[in-house]
Amino acid sequence: MAGSIITITLRNILGGAVLAALLIFSIGTAAAVAMRGQGLGVLGVADWSAVRFTLWQACLSAGLSVGIAIPVSRALARQSFIGRQTLITLLGAPFILPVIVGVLGLLAVFGRAGWISGMLTWAGFAKLSIYGAPGVILAHVFFNLPLATRFLLQGWGSVPTERFRVAHSLAASPWAYFRLIEWPVLRSVIPGAFLLVFLLCLTSFAVALAVGGGPKGTTIELAIYQAFRLDFDLGKAASLAVVQFSLCGGLAILAFLVPLPQTDGLGLDRLPQRLDASAHRAADAFWIAIAAAFLIFPLGAIFLRGVGYIPDLPHQVIAASLTSILIALTSTLVCITMALSLALAFARRGKLARSLAEGIGVLGLATSPLVVGTGLFLIIFPYAHPMTFAVPITASVNAMMALPFALRVLMPAVRDTYADYLQLRSSLNITRWVWLSWIVLPRLRRPLGFAAGLAVALSMGDLGVIALFADPDLQTLPLMLYRLMGAYQMDQAAAVAVVLVIQSLALFWIFDRGGQGYVRSK
Repeated sequence: MAGSIITITLRNILGGAVLAALLIFSIGTAAAVAMRGQGLGVLGVADWSAVRFTLWQACLSAGLSVGIAIPVSRALARQSFIGRQTLITLLGAPFILPVIVGVLGLLAVFGRAGWISGMLTWAGFAKLSIYGAPGVILAHVFFNLPLATRFLLQGWGSVPTERFRVAHSLAASPWAYFRLIEWPVLRSVIPGAFLLVFLLCLTSFAVALAVGGGPKGTTIELAIYQAFRLDFDLGKAASLAVVQFSLCGGLAILAFLVPLPQTDGLGLDRLPQRLDASAHRAADAFWIAIAAAFLIFPLGAIFLRGVGYIPDLPHQVIAASLTSILIALTSTLVCITMALSLALAFARRGKLARSLAEGIGVLGLATSPLVVGTGLFLIIFPYAHPMTFAVPITASVNAMMALPFALRVLMPAVRDTYADYLQLRSSLNITRWVWLSWIVLPRLRRPLGFAAGLAVALSMGDLGVIALFADPDLQTLPLMLYRLMGAYQMDQAAAVAVVLVIQSLALFWIFDRGGQGYVRSK
């Protein structure tokens, strides 16, 4: 009994410490920003234009991402073909792909020196220019279309096969088919998918930094960065950060309340089989081909352009790689420690406590890295030079940003383990060490590996806080890539992008593969 009390107390202490740290990093930094802010009156016409553009582009990007994802996901759900599972797996690649690399790939295809502009010039037309609003929206659709497609695929998979068979046997019209079977699925999935994509577009800094800017292409986060790095107007940056935090906080709460797609009810444990596949094969092939080309061509363009220039990269790329890996590994260790502490502390609690823990955990989505960075800069600035703490601050903020995803992976696994084996522990009087080492951790190996892989890949590609704090002598691979793009050294930038992608995917594979081991048994 005493041992049990000690275990519960330690678990509660760890969970409480993590929650306190999250509140300090989110609410605490937001409070520091609010105290330094000079009110909304300090914001000029250009600043309010940035607010309007941020909301407009996020709404349009989310609408396009979800709208295009509907026919793409329906085509993938209806059709069976060689390579289908590989393509579905590929849909997860943009999520762990460094944002700045994806932007460079889009420029290689859609930019003024890209493939499409070359074909237009050959045909006698003007070149494309995607800088500004078109580039921001195009990049957001590139990164979020696969995410929305995965959400909708999950929804299509929840429809029992028997419903399709009944509709087919009754020769249901296309309108009846849509109204009775497909619309209920879309109605349950689209709101959550739209809000999540909208929130991600609202807090996307690297995209705006790389292809945004100008009077009609500046987001709130880019305006915060410009106020910091160009004007060093801390009061104005703080006021903009307050606006950003208010928008993201409200949307995060709304997104958390909207139910996500459910996958129960597959019908006799079989995968849903669409009996109307042959009638829509041509249209489905069109949407699948368009989505695959949109994802594959930008990545292929980077590799084709950059691989040959890797030997010519300056030696600074080694230092940048080591810095990126150090930050990523530190961030992953902190993230997994926090996620596991929260999962163990709240897995056996009631639904309200678990919702509270997950709600505080999603503060990483509600709080923009630029807002957190602004708050930390304002807190440190009176006492020390903030750039001295660039590496630990970047690692800590990256850990907080990856925490919602790690928590979503670990919380259900921990809850299921306790539900299945807790009575066994009580009946056999299993000690804490045996319980953790022989039962809990082996069954968490797979989700731990996947969560760590996500965390390390997201941190490797981050170009947020490091852009605020880094001095000219400190470089990570994403920051080096951005600086090369700014200097129009596109060949070297493509080579750095290839190195960054290889390292990010390798680290993700190492952690994810480490979780694929067998479940330990005695």
